[in-house]
Amino acid sequence: MCARAANRSYWVYILTNKRNGTLYVGVTNSLERRIWQHKAKIIEGFIKQHGLVQLVHFEQFRDVNIAIAREKEIKGWLRKRKLAPIEADNPAWTDLSAGWFGGSLDSSLRSECQKPIDARAGMTDEGASPR
Repeated sequence: MCARAANRSYWVYILTNKRNGTLYVGVTNSLERRIWQHKAKIIEGFIKQHGLVQLVHFEQFRDVNIAIAREKEIKGWLRKRKLAPIEADNPAWTDLSAGWFGGSLDSSLRSECQKPIDARAGMTDEGASPR
C-alpha cells in the first residue's frame, strides 16, 4: 500500500438548497473538489436541477468501504432521521463550505474539475449517487 493511499480521506456529505429543503447524500475522496463541482454546476443531474449547493453536514473516514457503507446507511433513512445530524451539528443550517473558494469558483481546482459528470448515469467517479 502506498503512503498516499494510507493517508487518504473519504467524506460523506449532505447538501441542500435551503433550510429544510431537498437533501442529497454523497460520498467523495475530495470534499473540497466535489463541493466546488457542485457550486460550479458542472455535475449534471439531480443536484444541478435542484440547486443543491449548500453543504450542511459532512463526516470523514479513512476507509472507503466504511464511507460508502455510511452513505448507503444515511440514504436508507427516512427524512426525519436524515435531519438529526444536521440539527445536532449545524442547527442554523449554515453552508459549511461558505468562504472555501474566496467568493470565486475560478480556483486552482478548475482544471481538475472541468469534465462534467452525469450523476444520472448511476455511480459517479467517487461513488456518489442521487437519492
